[in-house]
Amino acid sequence: MREARRRGDELNMSEEELAFYDALEVNDSAVAVLGDETLRTIARELVDTIRNNLTIDWTLRESVQAKLRVMVKRILRKYGYPPDKQKKATETVLEQAALICKRPDRNLKPL
Repeated sequence: MREARRRGDELNMSEEELAFYDALEVNDSAVAVLGDETLRTIARELVDTIRNNLTIDWTLRESVQAKLRVMVKRILRKYGYPPDKQKKATETVLEQAALICKRPDRNLKPL
C-alpha cells in the first residue's frame, strides 16, 4: 500500500488513476507505442469517465456494464491503444473499477 502511494506521488496520480495505469501498462506493446505520459492521460480520463457513469448497482446491471465497456473502448481508441489488446484492457479496467468500488475507502463513488 505504501509502495503504491509512493509510486502515485512520483507519477502525480491518485490511487485510482495508478490502478488503471497499471492495468494498461501490463501490455508491453502499449507502453512502447504510447509511452508513459499518454498512459497517464488515459488513466485519468478513465477514472473521470467511470466515476461519472457509475450507479449503485452497476456491477449487477449488464446494461450499465455494456455502456462503460463502450466508453472505455472509445477512450482506448482515441489515444491509439493497440487494437489487438483493447478487449483485454477493457475487461481489466472494468475489473479494477469493481475492486476499487468494493473498498470501504473508495473514491470511485457511484451516483
